[in-house]
Amino acid sequence: MTQPNLADEVVQQAEAANVRLIRCYYTDNGGIIRGKVTYITGLRSRLADGIGLTVAMQAMNMLDQLAPVEGMGPVGEVRLVPDPATYRALPYAPRTAGMTTDMIRLDGQPWEACPRSFLKRQIAAAADLGISLQMAAEFEWSMAHKLPDGTYTPVDDALCFASTGMTMSNDVIMDIVEALEAQRIPVELYYPELGHGQQEMSIRHAGPLEAADRHIFVRETIRNVAYQHGMYASLAPKPFLDQAGNGGHIHFSLWDRAEKRNLMYEASGPYQMSTLGLSFIAGILDHLPGLLALTCPTYNSYHRLQPHFWSSAYTAWGPDNREGAVRVASSYRSDEEGSTNAELKAADLSVNPYLAYGALIAAGLDGVRRELDPGEPVLIDPANYSDEEREQRGIRRFPASLNEALDALEGDTMLTGALGPLLATSYMAVKRLEYQSFSQQDKAFEVQQHFWKF
Repeated sequence: MTQPNLADEVVQQAEAANVRLIRCYYTDNGGIIRGKVTYITGLRSRLADGIGLTVAMQAMNMLDQLAPVEGMGPVGEVRLVPDPATYRALPYAPRTAGMTTDMIRLDGQPWEACPRSFLKRQIAAAADLGISLQMAAEFEWSMAHKLPDGTYTPVDDALCFASTGMTMSNDVIMDIVEALEAQRIPVELYYPELGHGQQEMSIRHAGPLEAADRHIFVRETIRNVAYQHGMYASLAPKPFLDQAGNGGHIHFSLWDRAEKRNLMYEASGPYQMSTLGLSFIAGILDHLPGLLALTCPTYNSYHRLQPHFWSSAYTAWGPDNREGAVRVASSYRSDEEGSTNAELKAADLSVNPYLAYGALIAAGLDGVRRELDPGEPVLIDPANYSDEEREQRGIRRFPASLNEALDALEGDTMLTGALGPLLATSYMAVKRLEYQSFSQQDKAFEVQQHFWKF
């Protein structure tokens, strides 16, 4: 008797657990998690054939406005094909499971505007250079109550890392942790953060595709569990303009293809960082102005990226420098090689993780291929240098708005080439329309529209 394949196993698992509905998620160019839901009786065919989706959805922004993109109108369809490897029962939704999907053309090939396929291409490009990666995001979010007038107020005014914050949020945090554990998503750290009602949770690293898939399920879990507790969890970059913003810092390390040796680690290197690791960091810094359009991708993101805000505002790197765009994290003595990694500070949770992670890899690999040098590490807040000192060190100020970041992305032929014409064109059209729409509104509209979409 032949062994059942993964699709058969998922169907059997769902039927045995009396799952009735399966949410098939995709993340669009606006960073919004969307999807369609299949009933259990259709699951087997959905895994084989997918679910129909109009091509126009990849031209839809976070305000449900349709950007003008050639070929993304009322005519045309792709398929959302669930990946059975991502199947998870959803603890917060009885008899419901979820999977992430690939966007597939009718001829069975990956659609050129599919973000998940873009990340797969970058993983393959790294493998061609003998590199595999481990990645993870830090999840920061603000928990709030919704007031009768439709605005939000933080659930507490606890101090940063304060035990009182842990006490007040203990029940909802425990339910989030248990829900993540039930989905095979290991939690590493939790603590109350600086802003009122702000929380932070770190998730165990994984390969880039698994890390991006986890990103989707973590976002969904935090928001759904908080909602069941009568709270609204916002992962938006700046849900309260007078409070600390929410980052989504991306940690990454480079390994050999067997995932046995950390290629970033060199005991005698600067801060135990290898030449390969430094070149990867240099590639990120070189492409960072355009990369920001993908890692800090909303109008709201640019309230965070200010000098002295501990979220980075300059293309600088350094050891444990939390004002640098890239921080080389100090390793742990018990496993120096295994814990050697770097962190992109200039990222938040309004990202499409497949685009953000993929673009980070593409930028880093370009640095490796060109053997770039990141220059001298910055050991102070780069905002404390004079303009002349920053210029001498090659340190640039970030774009000050989403529109400026999109200009940089449009001019970055390496990044747009990695994305491909259709994905690059549709992404920039969606984001240009978002910028135009929000720039014509006031801050209250901006906050209201970002608060619970991320």
